[in-house]
Amino acid sequence: MEPNPYIIYPEQKIKIALEKIDRNRHGFLIVVDNTNKVVGTLSDGDIRRGLISGKGVDDYVDLVKSSTFEYISIDSSFKELMQKFKSSRIDFLPIVTNSLKLMNIITKKQFHVLLMEDVKYDLNFDFFSLDEAKLDHEIYNRPWGYYKTTFLNEQTRAKIIKVLPKGELSLQEHKKREEHWVIIKGCGKVIIGDSVKNVYPGDYVFVPKGCKHKISNKSSDDTLLVSEVQLGDYFGEDDIIRYKDIYGRI
Repeated sequence: MEPNPYIIYPEQKIKIALEKIDRNRHGFLIVVDNTNKVVGTLSDGDIRRGLISGKGVDDYVDLVKSSTFEYISIDSSFKELMQKFKSSRIDFLPIVTNSLKLMNIITKKQFHVLLMEDVKYDLNFDFFSLDEAKLDHEIYNRPWGYYKTTFLNEQTRAKIIKVLPKGELSLQEHKKREEHWVIIKGCGKVIIGDSVKNVYPGDYVFVPKGCKHKISNKSSDDTLLVSEVQLGDYFGEDDIIRYKDIYGRI
């Protein structure tokens, strides 16, 4: 079995810790004793500060580890976990038993992916199976602005849409999803089927499946922000049927 890439022992050398951090690409290790009890944490920052103070790569991890560390127990509530991650100082948490035996690890990014993908709360879950890169990849540039996905599962996708001044989405329809828009900021013009209307902050717009629709930003100097919730069984870009587009994407 491969050694755990996220743990280190106090008696191991700093050089080994650096190699493990370089391989795991998460910037930290959990320091455990030979009974698997957590005795500290070790970040790349801890090592950097140790080297600045005169420690060397052949010194022991025990000399640079952080003995005061945050953790949660295996039976902690979702609220406790959420409260911990509200701190800007905490990027990861060991999950331990009452006797501080290491059971699992969760990072702040994994926590946010868990929320975005509606993963069931279970502190025994393999959090490293989650794709942290989705937090970055779910931001998409478009010629009219950008959108950021905030939630997705098999039936739902939610996003925030930013439309630049005088920008507009294409006149389009979807066969496999309906959409619900709430205007957050700005002034827009919406086409829903044969209906055309101006929309303002707080307005709600329903877009049924198979209905041609478009939203545009009427302002020449202010952005338009829209909260969009999609309901359906498919959310791929190939379910966008465009009829008119000022950016030439037909």
